[in-house]
Amino acid sequence: MKYDQIPNSLFIKNRKKFMDRMLPKSIAVFNSNDIYPIGADSVLPFEQHRDIFYLSGADQEETILVLFPDAINKKHREVLFVRETNEHIAIWEGEKLTKEKATEVSGIETVCWLQDFDKIFFDLMTEAETIYFNTNEHYRQAVETQTREDRFIEKCKREYPAHKAAKSNPILQEIRGIKEPEEIDIMQTACNITEKGFRRLLGFVKPGVMEYEIEAELLHEFIRNRSKGFAYQPIIASGNNANVLHYLENNKPCNDGDLILMDVAAEYANYSSDLTRTIPVNGKFTKRQKEVYNAVLRVKDDATKMLVPGTLWAEYHKECGKLMTSELLGLGLLDKADVQNENPEWPAYKKYFMHGTSHHIGLNTHDYGALKTPMKANMVFTVEPGIYIPAENMGIRLEDDVVIQEKGEPFNLMANIPIKAEEIEDLMNK
Repeated sequence: MKYDQIPNSLFIKNRKKFMDRMLPKSIAVFNSNDIYPIGADSVLPFEQHRDIFYLSGADQEETILVLFPDAINKKHREVLFVRETNEHIAIWEGEKLTKEKATEVSGIETVCWLQDFDKIFFDLMTEAETIYFNTNEHYRQAVETQTREDRFIEKCKREYPAHKAAKSNPILQEIRGIKEPEEIDIMQTACNITEKGFRRLLGFVKPGVMEYEIEAELLHEFIRNRSKGFAYQPIIASGNNANVLHYLENNKPCNDGDLILMDVAAEYANYSSDLTRTIPVNGKFTKRQKEVYNAVLRVKDDATKMLVPGTLWAEYHKECGKLMTSELLGLGLLDKADVQNENPEWPAYKKYFMHGTSHHIGLNTHDYGALKTPMKANMVFTVEPGIYIPAENMGIRLEDDVVIQEKGEPFNLMANIPIKAEEIEDLMNK
């Protein structure tokens, strides 16, 4: 791995939080992701399932974590199964986790070879009454591919039909949403890497540059700072491309007088950062561009102040809509009649700002975290309002990642990344 090893104390804490919430005589199993084929002998780069990583730190394929707090034999209360390595694998694929290294990474004393899983698991299931299945219940999930977890669940239901089933996801939603100090430090590192990439761009962008050239500059800076690369597919959208919310082609020239919306950020140690900045191709905002830009910035700043313990996510987004409505009226994009006659299910401001303002961020860019209960300290959210005006060849979005504090305003992990229009202009014209 490119990243520095994470202290296993984090994973020990995470497992304790999960096991403290398990039912008596229950067992929980977490599987690594598959390696997905492209065709012929090609595969996609391996990405570890974030749940098993969160609970063990094991960043390797074909790994299984078993948690059984009430196991009669104490050594079976936490068991990590890893693929047995050998000289042939070491030559062709490189170093894999040994039992000793797996213990060092995870803090789990009992490490077994994967080939012994079925035998040991059968023995443990004779003691257990309930099994926790790790289903994907994220509110944005739309997965069609059968996963390793899916196959394991099907197999368990066939082979252990008398056991009760429970869901890991509600526990994970609760505990993963509130970050430990070590996690916030890792996310700060990801944000710092993102900052380096953005500052590099400010001296690189000029009329005629291609969107993909900007993407390449970012990737170079991210990787040279020990990131795997982008935390999500990068959006480098110049001109009217910015009005396509998930524009991914990144293949057009950046023209003099246009703006570039860049929703692009680095990962570090499997944790995401999530940044959006919008800059002028020629280094100077027009009067109108700056008016809209500053309206978006005011909404972002005011929305950020509302992210405090006790805030309800749904109510927060309603208040953000009111902030945006006020700004759109000031910009002449809406009038009072538009607001008075609006459909409550699709308010007038949605014509120019059609997405949400915030989401949890962490091991996933759209991370796990409670959304129907009051916000808590150490939750980490994005704040990303935008105004999209196809008729004016302009789309502007601004986004930072912030940590909710016990008291006061959130801590901005991206506070050092330039955002004021004047600062961006100064840096672009040095």
